[in-house]
Amino acid sequence: MTGRPPRVVVVGGGITGLVAAFRLRQRWGPEADITIVEESMRLGGTLRTVTLAGGPFDVGAEAFIGRRPEVPALMDELGLSAQLVHPAGLRPLIFSGERLHPLPARTLMGIPADAASVDGLVDAQSLATIAGEGDTELSWDRTSDLSVAELVGSRFGAQVLARSVDPLLGGVYSGLSDSIGVRAALPTLAAALDAGASSLSAAVASVLPAPSSAPVFGALRDGYRTLIYALVAAAAPRTLLGTAVTSVRRENSGWVVDSIGQFDAVVLAVPAPALASILGSVVPDAAAAAAEIELASSVVVAMAFDTAVDLPDNSGVLVATDAGLSAKAFTLSSKKWSHIAERGISLVRASLARFGDTGPLAWSDEQLVEAAVRDLHRVTGMDSAPSSSFVQRWHGGLPQYAPGHVDRVAAIEAAVRDVDGLAVAGAWSHGVGVPACVASATRAATRIVEVAR
Repeated sequence: MTGRPPRVVVVGGGITGLVAAFRLRQRWGPEADITIVEESMRLGGTLRTVTLAGGPFDVGAEAFIGRRPEVPALMDELGLSAQLVHPAGLRPLIFSGERLHPLPARTLMGIPADAASVDGLVDAQSLATIAGEGDTELSWDRTSDLSVAELVGSRFGAQVLARSVDPLLGGVYSGLSDSIGVRAALPTLAAALDAGASSLSAAVASVLPAPSSAPVFGALRDGYRTLIYALVAAAAPRTLLGTAVTSVRRENSGWVVDSIGQFDAVVLAVPAPALASILGSVVPDAAAAAAEIELASSVVVAMAFDTAVDLPDNSGVLVATDAGLSAKAFTLSSKKWSHIAERGISLVRASLARFGDTGPLAWSDEQLVEAAVRDLHRVTGMDSAPSSSFVQRWHGGLPQYAPGHVDRVAAIEAAVRDVDGLAVAGAWSHGVGVPACVASATRAATRIVEVAR
């Protein structure tokens, strides 16, 4: 790249790819030739804002962890600080046993620190099992990993999984406790167990975060599209939509990307299966590890109710996996967010399908709306029909952090580390949330710039 502006291609136009392109533009200035290649016909990936009932509404990720700094810092860089909003402070509920229950306190991803945490949510036998868990010898292997279901189910029983743990894991990963590993999803818990915690209860209690008045979540007043538009404007890339990348290869000290052209460097900000396909011949060790990461699909049904409806005064409802509903959760958006409540209508998001459950994705839009309304009525008693709706299918939207995920990610990163001019990033690596993707993109861009020096 000596003596001329660098040419870089970012494969993947989701939030990770857009942030990577923005970071490269920041470091290299207006002369750099930055191209984004995106397989679909739009940018943003699993961030999507649509117009519903006359206003913006997110039908992908709707919020980010507010206690992480990455997104507020990025918004500040882009001049979007005035867009930052926080929830109204209402608590979510869990629907189980045909009743609504408060979300248990003193839990870590739904894993209770003591029996009192889930009193009323699980039966007396389960409560006794939790209370006596400390008297049972804990077998934990510091050298291996296991699923959350294996650990928690063996110590606390099936009801804790179905009614407390799985609803939360479904919200984060669109998965279940048997598809998610302890070390990747719950690293602080794994560290406490590695350090010799005497029981699961003791381990959970030792890593519970200190009480804080700081908002847990944040969002953008006008939806994530505001962030997407700002990133595209600031990164100013050449954009190729509807273009799939199937391979890259080294040639003449650079990289040839399919038939798109030759570049000095490549950032692959794509889902793990696509990463495996692209790297198959050039970095086979990374490809093999990436191929082991599976994806979950889901559906969001967004609904607007123009008439006054009787919704719980809560931020949302998580659904126990033994409740027999199609929906796994409802976000009561006009309750959760004050800026949405200002619109004077009721807005609700229903989420359906988890890892391995592809049935709802094959339903028609009408069937999905009917299922969402039917389940909402069962959960809340509300019997109104929506005045408008929007259905969003997310095929392969979230990676599953299965047992051994930490080792797979380490293998991918180690294999790519020795290849000049190549960086990888995405939700498959160090967290599925938007802040983690921003951090992943920043690391990838930094690597490209440093190697180019």
